[in-house]
Amino acid sequence: MENLNTLLIVSITPYFLEKQVFWFQENLDEILKSAKTQQFFQDNVVFLKSGKNFEFMQLLRKLDEMGYEKVFKVESPGEFSQKGGVVEVFPINMLQAIRLDFLGNKIDAIELLSVKIEDEEKSRELLTKKLKSQKLFSDLKNLKLGDYLVHLDHGVAKFTGMEKMEEQEYYTLEYALHDKLFIPVGLERKLSRYVGFADPAVSRLGSAIWQTTKRKIKEGVEKLARELLNLYSQKEMVVRAPYENDEELEKQMLAGFEYQETPDQLQAMEDIKKDLGLQKPMDRIICGDVGFGKTEIAIRAAFLAAVNGRQCAIICPTTILASQHFANFKRRFDALPFKIALLSRLQTKKEQQKILQEIKEGKIDIVIGTHRILSDDVIFKNQSTEIPKEFDARPSSQRIEGSGLQLLIIDDEQRFGVKQKEKLRAKNPALDLLSLSATPIPRTIYLALSSFKNISLMQTPPQGRSAIHTNIQPYNKSKIKEAIETELARKGQVYFLHNRVETIEKTKVGLQKLIPGINIGAIHGRMNEKEVMKIMADFTTGKINILVATTIIENGIDLPNVNTIIIEDASRLGLAQAYQIRGRVGRSHIKSFAYLFYPKKLTPIARERLNALGQAKELGAGYQIALRDMEIRGAGNILGREQSGSINKIGLNLYCQMLAESVEKMRQ
Repeated sequence: MENLNTLLIVSITPYFLEKQVFWFQENLDEILKSAKTQQFFQDNVVFLKSGKNFEFMQLLRKLDEMGYEKVFKVESPGEFSQKGGVVEVFPINMLQAIRLDFLGNKIDAIELLSVKIEDEEKSRELLTKKLKSQKLFSDLKNLKLGDYLVHLDHGVAKFTGMEKMEEQEYYTLEYALHDKLFIPVGLERKLSRYVGFADPAVSRLGSAIWQTTKRKIKEGVEKLARELLNLYSQKEMVVRAPYENDEELEKQMLAGFEYQETPDQLQAMEDIKKDLGLQKPMDRIICGDVGFGKTEIAIRAAFLAAVNGRQCAIICPTTILASQHFANFKRRFDALPFKIALLSRLQTKKEQQKILQEIKEGKIDIVIGTHRILSDDVIFKNQSTEIPKEFDARPSSQRIEGSGLQLLIIDDEQRFGVKQKEKLRAKNPALDLLSLSATPIPRTIYLALSSFKNISLMQTPPQGRSAIHTNIQPYNKSKIKEAIETELARKGQVYFLHNRVETIEKTKVGLQKLIPGINIGAIHGRMNEKEVMKIMADFTTGKINILVATTIIENGIDLPNVNTIIIEDASRLGLAQAYQIRGRVGRSHIKSFAYLFYPKKLTPIARERLNALGQAKELGAGYQIALRDMEIRGAGNILGREQSGSINKIGLNLYCQMLAESVEKMRQ
């Protein structure tokens, strides 16, 4: 082993990840000079000398704060391990791992280890992706006392509150035998929520059990990553021509957006542009609460397809939502040279035939519709009616370029089955897929967290939006009367959710007696679609004050004047579904209210769901609700028994983070 006299270790930060190894060597004097006066370098740089003193525990703390992961055995840049007075570390500013021998607090020797990287650029790329995935998994919104958290280096612990020491605020984690760990606010990237299907085991702080557990699970994860990559290999090999942008036309389109974009909206659009600029087809999910601007993302993505002469299809779960999207798209694309069409059962057969012919000829750039778009008679330009038996895996140089359907946008992806979602993709394996959801289904979350789907989280509320005031209580007729009268007194309107078609008319009559002289309408999924649209039009224009409805209102109806929703029996709804329906109100700056009633007798699962809803008070909690829903329901059939056991030990978030990292490593 070769001995060194000095060693520079830098933080895993975007600033340093952009630099090559030779940059650190050439600028060492400047870095050390800056570390004397500049806070950034003081926080993100450690310089060690052989034979000199450096407090042993301070070094371990510093490596933790600089983003290095504590592991059983160092194998990659960004990792460190400690056994007795020996610290092994792989600095990101080096191509080789290092061993530090301490005698007390004195550095006795600095030696190069045989662990190396061959490709510096790929290593940087992996570390950058690791940083992004840590940020994704470390979302601590709505954190409550008693919640379980997972620290990357120390394992599962109980969150016992925030503590302030010397002007710095800390997350306090409690381990077995009341061991405590304090994590400074700002260093959340090593923390993630524990999502599992059983109560986790909490070990002692500093014991070797956690590192051993992580190492064993990592071995299993690598095997799974290999299997999943083989399963997805056909999709991985498919390519298509990259998209290009037209900045002049884009300016015209953006001018029609009347609001201020949120930072998350801008980031989501950047993610999509980056995906579409590659040869590999896009598979991205946009996860954001109701009213957080997912439709605007769909408009901008569809624009990119149209600019590139490629057809785009947008599939919605209901005719109401499809019609609303069509109106929005028509308005936004009014001054642009693209043709948009609506395809649904509301149109006459003659109208449908005309649209089908124009889709086939490529005259329609963007088609918006319901499941009708998946019908066999909908044929896009240059699209075969036959579904190929296997994906075309020829190199891109041999690929025949198609100019038909290229982008598929699925609104409320949780309302569509796997077979429905894959039907158009089976006809065109190079299809770009963009899914929109407030609360993605467990299978989608799992694939997204494991890096087989890309995910963009939209958790920043638009300006003027405030949280919905949620009241969860046993069924009470006088409370219902009071809630409705309060909303009507301020000239607002009310949704009343009654999820039984057979008794919906009876409920409507009951409300009429409870509050006489008020116009009440009722809609449900078994009604004639034209009748549904007429009642919705009356509700939109204010002719109807209260709309009694089933869960048909779950999807996308944007009515700023409706700011009270009453759910007659919330125990009958799934957690994600109840959260989505609650988001039908509060679409403007006006204070909004949700009343969730339940019967006297509740099942334990129904009680858990209602508790989770009551706790999710902050705007932008949809993603956490989806994870919580997955936890309550169990892993279902998306995970094998072996995986479920591993997940219970380290939590779903960390498990998927490990899987995503293994997948990326193998891809490269």
